[in-house]
Amino acid sequence: MVVNAEDLFEEFSPFGVSWENEEITDKLLELCSTYGLDASDMVDEWVAFSTSASTIISLENLLQFERSKLLKKVKKVPRTPIGKIKKSVYNSPQAGLDEDVAEELFDKYSTPATKKSHKRQHTPDTGPVNKRLGAIGGSPVVPFSPNSFSPAGAETSEEYASRPNSGKVECSHGGRDIQWKNTRGGTPPTITSNNDEYCLDKGFKFMFQKFADQVDILNYMIEEMGLFMREQYKLSDDEQFSHVGLPAQDEVTVCGRICCDSVGKLNSKSVVLQGSQETSSGRTIPLDLTELQQYSLFPGQVVVMNGINNIGNRLVVKKLYEPIMPPPIGLENVVGPLNVMVACGPFTTSTSLAYEPLVDLIKVIQEDSPDVCIFLGPFIDCKNKLVQDFTDSTYDEMFANQIKQIVHATERCNTQLIFVPSSRDVHHDFIYPQPPFLSGDDSTRVHMVSDPCTFSINGLIIGLTSTDVLLHLGGEEISVFPPGSTDRLTRLCKHIISQRSYYPLYPPGEDVNLEFETFENHARLPSVPHILLVPSDLRYFIKEVSKCCCINPGRLAKGKSGGTYARFYLPHVDSSKPLFQQLSAQVLKI
Repeated sequence: MVVNAEDLFEEFSPFGVSWENEEITDKLLELCSTYGLDASDMVDEWVAFSTSASTIISLENLLQFERSKLLKKVKKVPRTPIGKIKKSVYNSPQAGLDEDVAEELFDKYSTPATKKSHKRQHTPDTGPVNKRLGAIGGSPVVPFSPNSFSPAGAETSEEYASRPNSGKVECSHGGRDIQWKNTRGGTPPTITSNNDEYCLDKGFKFMFQKFADQVDILNYMIEEMGLFMREQYKLSDDEQFSHVGLPAQDEVTVCGRICCDSVGKLNSKSVVLQGSQETSSGRTIPLDLTELQQYSLFPGQVVVMNGINNIGNRLVVKKLYEPIMPPPIGLENVVGPLNVMVACGPFTTSTSLAYEPLVDLIKVIQEDSPDVCIFLGPFIDCKNKLVQDFTDSTYDEMFANQIKQIVHATERCNTQLIFVPSSRDVHHDFIYPQPPFLSGDDSTRVHMVSDPCTFSINGLIIGLTSTDVLLHLGGEEISVFPPGSTDRLTRLCKHIISQRSYYPLYPPGEDVNLEFETFENHARLPSVPHILLVPSDLRYFIKEVSKCCCINPGRLAKGKSGGTYARFYLPHVDSSKPLFQQLSAQVLKI
């Protein structure tokens, strides 16, 4: 529940409690938001507290109130911070644990079958090297074994095994008689960075940001988007952007960032516009949206609008300029045919570490031999309780084993493999933009890219991010449209393209740690890609947005059961026709 200042004053007034300090109001609103209290609950808690303390509301008393009253009501759940999880454990009494304690720990993480032979060191059953396959590829190939993905003693998931409609096509676009199985062979596709200037190809130092630098970067984003809008709408010199806070009796054109003036989510009454340093010295002005017939706004969005600001304290918006999408890249350099598969983690269910969905996906790759398979994290999901309790090896070793087995299992079909990290990967840097994984495999088929990333496959430009930007935008967006006139998922994708950013939301979601300097250089959309991959917990889809094909493949594992993955096929390309008319795509159940 969103609590405002008026609610608090109204609830406190019968008890003769009042205040004039705005800092006290802000602190009360903060406490309501932090501890999930409405105005009535806050009064009840304060009255109970004030029987043994001063009834005068002050910042000092509120801090004491929080410590002695509210904090005691929070249910504390013991949890080891992800950054402090130990990546190695004692595996035997000789390594430092008491024998009884070691036996008890082993019982917790073992199945009855493994308890009988726990004294034997576990070796993954990868089977003998197949020399015949080795002769074909030039190097020995380890035959694919599902057990090789799973830690010792990992139990299978009954819910996943009993899932219905495995292999069902959930949504599709284009031709229905496509031969998805690749029988062409020949030269593998060429995968390159689309723009080296925007390519993040190595790790970097983070947590060294200065507030002044953050302000400069946020201000530059307003000015840059304002320049794009001025060029798109061909605004004359008489239509220079005005100061957002100066009174004006005539309509003025202003440019700024949408912000929220209250604690909680954005709503039509809490929208404010922050101007740039150049035009408005960073000032903000509340917006009156009542005269707009339709709009879609979210915090962080840079907009241009016309309005009247009679006395300098509120801008009545008359017109909201729709961003004109930048032109798409031509198809002259695209070489087909091209068969691409896309899967987004988690790759195991929440009740198992057997990685059964990943095993089934590998079988599909072995059968269809796509030209490229794109794996988006998380691979070692920090939200999986079993991963948090995992003790058989370090997370780095667990991930390295997965990559190794995927590479070996797909060697015969010669599929190019692209791996994208996620902020949910417990073994990787928890920052956005996120550097690529360190490659532990020398295979030329393996490509480690960053999150987000823009790259080219035979001239086909693909942009992607493993961060759930659609879910974050959808939770913060406010919109007014006639019923049935717009599609929400299309609108969210349009925001990403029009704002020219893989993550246009500001402030970001709670689980996104923006590194501003790197964000400015490596999280912007340099151009409209041919295909935009935006995996999300929201419903999967295949949509055309501003001549760009946007695909949400869904998650390969959803909770206790299986999820979905996507694939698309591009034949020999006719550059005179739109891409979406030539592309065939599907989202399928694993």
